[in-house]
Amino acid sequence: MRQQELLIYRVENMEDGGLLKDMTHLLEHCGDTVFTEQEREEYKALFYDCAHRLLELAGSHGFSGNLWHCYLTNLLVNCENSYSIACEIRNGTDGSINDAALHDISIFKEFFDADFEPLLQTLDAGDCRILFDYEASRQESRVYNERICKRICSLAKEFINCRNAGEMKVALTAFYQDYGVGKFGLHKSFRVVHKENGVHIEPILKIAHVKLSDLVGYELAKKKLVENTEAFVSGRKSNNCLLFGDAGTGKSSSIKGIINEYYDRGLRIIEVYKHQFQDLNDVISQIKNRNYKFIIYMDDLSFEDFEIEYKYLKAVIEGGLEKKPENVLIYATSNRRHLVREKFSDKEERVDDLHKGDTVSEKLSLVARFGVTIYFGAPDRKLFQEIVLTLAARNHIDLSEEELLAEANKWELNHGGLSGRTAQQFIDYLAGKAGESAW
Repeated sequence: MRQQELLIYRVENMEDGGLLKDMTHLLEHCGDTVFTEQEREEYKALFYDCAHRLLELAGSHGFSGNLWHCYLTNLLVNCENSYSIACEIRNGTDGSINDAALHDISIFKEFFDADFEPLLQTLDAGDCRILFDYEASRQESRVYNERICKRICSLAKEFINCRNAGEMKVALTAFYQDYGVGKFGLHKSFRVVHKENGVHIEPILKIAHVKLSDLVGYELAKKKLVENTEAFVSGRKSNNCLLFGDAGTGKSSSIKGIINEYYDRGLRIIEVYKHQFQDLNDVISQIKNRNYKFIIYMDDLSFEDFEIEYKYLKAVIEGGLEKKPENVLIYATSNRRHLVREKFSDKEERVDDLHKGDTVSEKLSLVARFGVTIYFGAPDRKLFQEIVLTLAARNHIDLSEEELLAEANKWELNHGGLSGRTAQQFIDYLAGKAGESAW
């Protein structure tokens, strides 16, 4: 096995690459080689450890079928290198890097074609044949969404049917073009984590599958958001976007819906909290040269007048020496139109503030950097009732319209007033009661 000869798909750069080293070592040494009983037991212990790791991988990733092939495929689709990044979400690349990729894929073809039978017989490990025809449980993958998990398993089967490394390279490149590579290719949402060795962007494995159509009403607001996002994803001029208005009106849900709608076209979202604004330059440096479009998402954004974090945000959006990359936009939600708290005293004549106009301008300067602002107001009673009726139908609530609306009106009086969130909580309450009676 020639894993040490890999040029760009280096094992040391792959997560879980140690399993490949151990398994190829076993395949090389446990065929017809004669060794002592002690060596045999050591090799057997190593093989069962490898088998354990493959089974754990199947459990966490949701893989089925030939787990060795799924493992190798998972390495290939996650390995970020000069070739895979050049191919992601676009029509491949040219130049000598293609020859280097073909060289490495030919080595992986040998891994895929490896015959484990002599190894199993030598180590008397026939019970591990389940690794090569594994039936997964019905539990969801803890790493990938269902679509990505199934695609990796199907790609593993495609590789086996490839007659040579060239066909295998074509299949792998097609995957990169359709899905991308690594964490940014295989996930849609991310968070920022500050560790000892710096700022890391990590996938969010559980995200609500909200669609824009799930949000009842607010058609003009959604249209404005879609138009700006469509321009961004299409490579046209677009603006940073602020969604502001009353609580519980669907601002955050709209952004989640946008991500779910445009994920297939290379849109990704990174959630950043207020205390992480000083890390924004590090975050942008990690994503600016990738072939995806990134929305940096800030939920419930607002500042008290003594908080200065907004100054970091101002510099990143517009004002620093380095131009913001064209593949990055900032979307934020807020209950405040002007983001930074304003007071009547800001506009009063005060002896301790020589330039009161400058104070007001400073507090308005952040919102001015959002080219698109979209208002989400609390629904009137007619729209609130429409939301309730729509959600009730989706959740199969078995009440007459008259009874449903009467209960909804009583509910909103004691639970935050007229809003989409209040309507959803009311429907969840009714669905919970229905489930309880079913017991």
